[in-house]
This record gives sequence, structure tokens and C-alpha cells, in this order.
Amino acid sequence: MCSCQQHSNSASEAVATPSLVGLKFRVDDMTCGHCASTIKKAIEATLPGTTVDADLASKLVNVKGFGDYAAIKAIVTGAGYTPSAAPVAA
Repeated sequence: MCSCQQHSNSASEAVATPSLVGLKFRVDDMTCGHCASTIKKAIEATLPGTTVDADLASKLVNVKGFGDYAAIKAIVTGAGYTPSAAPVAA
């Protein structure tokens, strides 16, 4: 667990089909390197074949290889974080 906030350790399980698209969204409660790592690991473990870049400075998460925001939002929420309401423009 993060020392800055309490977060759940479990990620939602999502059944989804990978695609070549990606998306970018904000996670305002991503406050440290541990938070960024937790989000990255949760998405990549649940959606094999994705590549995740969680940028702490901008609070942006960029997911490549999968474009279903609802599935990714469920994973991030299950990991204890609050993704923005919609993806942001690239």
C-alpha cells in the first residue's frame, strides 16, 4: 500500500479483446511512483499485450494496445484509483 493514500490491492478482472488502438486518460489521485506502478501493473496484468506509461508529473496514463476505456476504467478503479470521466486527446 501507498504511504500517501490507502488503495485497494485487487484489480477488477476484465475480459476484453486487444486492439491496435490506445488511449490516454488522467488519474488525479496518482500521487507517487508506487501509485503509477500499481496502475501500470494492474492494467498490464489484466490485459496481456498492453503497454502502459503512467506519467506521474502530468497524471496521465497512456495505454497502447487496447482501446476500451470502460474496461480500463474498471481495472484502474479496482486498483483503488479514480480515472477521469473520459479519455483525453493525444
